[in-house]
Amino acid sequence: MTENAEPPSLEDFLLSLTRERPSRFSPPLSALWFDAKNDWQAAHHCVDVRSDVASMRTHAYLHRKEGDLINAAYWYRRAGVHPYQGALADEWLEIVKMLCN
Repeated sequence: MTENAEPPSLEDFLLSLTRERPSRFSPPLSALWFDAKNDWQAAHHCVDVRSDVASMRTHAYLHRKEGDLINAAYWYRRAGVHPYQGALADEWLEIVKMLCN
């Protein structure tokens, strides 16, 4: 999804995990798509230099998943949210829901 494109529905995003990544996904959704495919490097690349709240929130999640909690805390602060305390899978889904229609 480009910056001005309509976000996908949650169902469409989840179905995309069985196919090639659609080019229309926003950088944070692309990051979460790559993360679901176990490609942390590609996921991180999608949000690494972005400063919008959704990207910073996703960036925090990725560093938490990596185990770099200090870096994750930095990105949670930048995103204006408290560090997530639940399971990684729950955080992933929460962010996906936030970004989908």
